[in-house]
This record gives sequence, C-alpha cells and structure tokens, in this order.
Amino acid sequence: MNKPLKQHLIDPEICIRCYTCEMTCPVEAIVHNDDNVVVDADKCNFCMDCIPVCPTGSIDEWRVVDTAYSVGEQFEWTELPEQADIGGGDDGGIEALDEAMAALLAEAHQGAGGKSKAPASAAKASVNMYNLGKPAVAKVQGNYRLTKEASGADVRHIILDFGGQPMPVLEGQSIGIIPPGTDAEGKPHLPRLYSVSSPRDGERPNYNNLSLTVKREDQGLCSNYVCDLKIGDEVRVTGPFGATFLMPDDPASRLLMICTGTGSAPFRAFTMRRQRMAAGAAGDMVLFFGARTPDSLPYFGPLGKIPDSVLKKHLVFSRQPDVAKEYVQDRMMVEEEAVAELLLDPKTHIYICGLRGMEEGVEKSFANIAESQGEQWIALRDKMRDEGRYHVETY
Repeated sequence: MNKPLKQHLIDPEICIRCYTCEMTCPVEAIVHNDDNVVVDADKCNFCMDCIPVCPTGSIDEWRVVDTAYSVGEQFEWTELPEQADIGGGDDGGIEALDEAMAALLAEAHQGAGGKSKAPASAAKASVNMYNLGKPAVAKVQGNYRLTKEASGADVRHIILDFGGQPMPVLEGQSIGIIPPGTDAEGKPHLPRLYSVSSPRDGERPNYNNLSLTVKREDQGLCSNYVCDLKIGDEVRVTGPFGATFLMPDDPASRLLMICTGTGSAPFRAFTMRRQRMAAGAAGDMVLFFGARTPDSLPYFGPLGKIPDSVLKKHLVFSRQPDVAKEYVQDRMMVEEEAVAELLLDPKTHIYICGLRGMEEGVEKSFANIAESQGEQWIALRDKMRDEGRYHVETY
C-alpha cells in the first residue's frame, strides 16, 4: 500500500486566473488550460514561492492522498474534492510536512491578505463562465479619461456591452481581457485581470454592460490596448472571477474601504449598489482613498457629489505642492476614534484594494488602533477573516 502524501492544489472556485503563481514557480510545476490553473504533483517541490504572490489565497490548499490527482483530473474540476479518508502508512512524515508548511505559510502571509471568505450574506458568485478557449466577445460602448493630462496619469473608464451573452458579475469580481497577438514564443497572450467598477445590474441599470477602471502603464501590453480602444471595437473577455471579495447583501452591514489608485474600482461598484438598492439603510460606508494629487484620483468629481450620509470620504494626497505627504495609513490614524469604533462593530466589513506597497502601512495603523482599544490586531483580523469580514486584494 502506498504511504499517504501531501498534495498542493489550487481552489478553482476562488482562483482568479491571474497566472501570477505560474509565472513565479521556479520549477514550472504550475500549468493551465482553458479552464483551470493547477499544480503538477510530479514537479512540485514545496518551495512555496507561489504562496505570497497569490492575491486570493486560492493557492493555500492541500490534500493528503494515497495517489496524487493528475494534472488532467485537476483541469476538469469546478470545485476542490473533499479530503478523503486515507488509511495505512506512517503519517509521521505528513505531520512533519504540515508543521513545515504552517511555518512557511505564516512567513509568506505576513502583511498579505491570506485566504478570505465571502460575507455570509453575499450573493453566490458565478465564476469562470468564459475561458481562454471560449471567451465572451464584448463591444466597447465608451472610453473616457478620468484624470487630467497634467497629472501624468492616464486612467480610463471603459464600458463594455455583452449583447445577448450573459455576464452575471457581482460587485468585487473581476474579468479578464485577452490582448491580441502573441508573445515572444509565439503563444497567445494570457488575459489580464481588471476589477469591475459597476454594480451587478450594469453601468446603465438593467442593460447587459459593465465598466472597468484601467490605468495606462508605460510598458503595459494590455493596459495600452484597453486604454486605446475605440467605441465599437470588440474585446475578448474571460471570467467572471472571484468568489470572496464580495459585498454583503445585508443593508445594515458597515463597509470600511481602503484603496489607492485603480483599487477604487470595486468600491465604486459597492457604492453604486448601495445607492441604487439600500438608500437610507442603517449600514454606512467609509472610504479612505489615496492618490498623488486630486488630478490623478479617478472619479474625483463624482465622488464629491456623493452625500456623506451614503459615503464618508477621506481623500488623501501624497504629492500636493507645498503640503506634507499624507498616505491612507496616516489619515486612518487621524481618524483613529472612528476607525476604532468600526473595528469593534461586528457588522463591519473591511476591504483593502490597490498597490501591494500600501498593505504594510495599513496593517500597522490597524494594529495601533486595535491596541489602543485593548485588542490584539492579528487575532482580531483573523477572526474577521474567518467570519467573511476582512478582505485584501492588492497587486
């Protein structure tokens, strides 16, 4: 009888097909087909290099098996198999491996989002309806610049119409855009992921469309392609992706949202959903939004028109002329009393989205604020995550 072995797997329901793990793996153990990203047990050496780069925690999955699941089997999965009853063999090696992995995971996830859960009241997300082999084809309805040229940042609001093809996205989900052409090896380009910035009923209510918030990057293959799209152009789309970074449907829930730059996209969707569906509800929304200047902050004008009764806004700028630099974590400390009250409320859901470099400062501010209330931040954060109330999506 074979001795049990530990196998590294990826959760297909949570994975957003960003392919970062595949590009990071030093032994090429992570591969993909049109549907899934999977780990080849014959190649995986448990180096754990893929763990910290995963934005969703979908890669933190393991099963003890008698015989490893093949790559072909994993390609067919729509959800992870349950842990089977494993008999026979000495499990001492498995226990030692578990201890080593626990230590590596703890180190890898310091300052990272870890594996989150969807809010208990969130709607069930549809995932991976369209893939590389059979993408949806959307038509561009609009392409609008959100930032002034003087800001040096070209951020665009892109509206895509899916016609008769269903695209049931929820607030907080992403879609993939497949740029045309091939790479240096002659292979088709992989999709790039963009968060949807419109609510579930569309940019225009009850029309089968959605919007994206895209920043042009100097060497960005897909961002330049998307930012240059013209009305009427057709775009190949995969997705939707993401089953945890979702907003609660409970109108009494409170949302604390922290973002930088285009990390504002899902929070625009959250806010529009609340405005359309939950006006006057007991729950409130608080936004800390960081940018270099007002000119480089997406949706600066529309944000100012949202009443504080719906969204309490803290717009923070780090490159204002003749003004000291301020970051979102600095403003959180200025608003320490209000943030502390939110942290201690069991109805509060925390969302962090934007550049990965913001995480450390935000975590430190949360730690300081929690400790001022006699709470240990790590324990509080992990409890919130287990309850589906703490979410991080950074890049």
